[in-house]
Amino acid sequence: MQRTRSFLESMGLPPGDLTSLPDSTKRFPDGAAFRIEIPSTEGPRSLDAVLEEAERRDVPVHRVSQGSGGFLLTDAELDEMARTAADAQVEVSLFAQPTAAWQPSASARTEGGGAVAGSSYGQEGLVFALEDIRRSAAHGIRSVLITDVGLLAAFDAMRKAGELPSDMQAKMSVAFPIANPSTARVLVDLGANTLNLVTDLSLAQIAAIRAAVDAPIDFYIESPDNLGGFVRLYELAELIRVAAPVYAKFGLRNAPNLYPSGTHLEATAIALSRERVRRAQIAMEMLERAGMPEISKPGAVGLAVPVEPASS
Repeated sequence: MQRTRSFLESMGLPPGDLTSLPDSTKRFPDGAAFRIEIPSTEGPRSLDAVLEEAERRDVPVHRVSQGSGGFLLTDAELDEMARTAADAQVEVSLFAQPTAAWQPSASARTEGGGAVAGSSYGQEGLVFALEDIRRSAAHGIRSVLITDVGLLAAFDAMRKAGELPSDMQAKMSVAFPIANPSTARVLVDLGANTLNLVTDLSLAQIAAIRAAVDAPIDFYIESPDNLGGFVRLYELAELIRVAAPVYAKFGLRNAPNLYPSGTHLEATAIALSRERVRRAQIAMEMLERAGMPEISKPGAVGLAVPVEPASS
């Protein structure tokens, strides 16, 4: 076993999980240790609710993400989200859809086929997802969630070739299992800008991933039921200490699944958005009692804030 550990070290990977929980000295470009992300912000009204609640509760929100995909937003809705977020200096990350889970894939619906769900199914599935990303970019969006390795590689190639904006970011979704340092490094090498880790990793496992990569780690402090339903508020200070730079994500346990969302679920989506910000306030108060680590200001360097839509 020691030969294997030594070989991993020769690759620049840790020899095992870092049970010593060393401090992370890595930071966002502005020097901050963490930022706040509100997930499942499914459209303009949900974004409005997040921003209103954040102002009311004095919670800094740096990024919102969405799971239904840009293709389920109208042109006007995309433009409105881009303008609103640009004014607030908040990043908006839209899921690159469709994936196998939403296409006629029998495998994605079987007990053993869950890993297939986030894949771009077939070459046409890859084309569809890249077209979804192109459209989001044309409307000013500069961040997309990706769940397929081939899609990530194609996205990065298009970004480097100028087919997509050079400042567009790839956020690996929690739907892609990132559970060890080697996987994390491979994804960064393929062009991933931030990494959403598996929700039940221990702090030692997370610390090992941090040792292997510099990219920001996205982590659910509270995860939805279909991602485990964990409520890890008391671990947040230690998570930031060992894994900075971190996007702390606030999902909701005991909440309905919104995907795919739409006006038929808008009231629920808005209510859940407001509660996610309230959960973030609880976390901020806990951090203040523990000793607040440095947090980014709105519009900080490195955020993929939308630009004015080209369609305007």
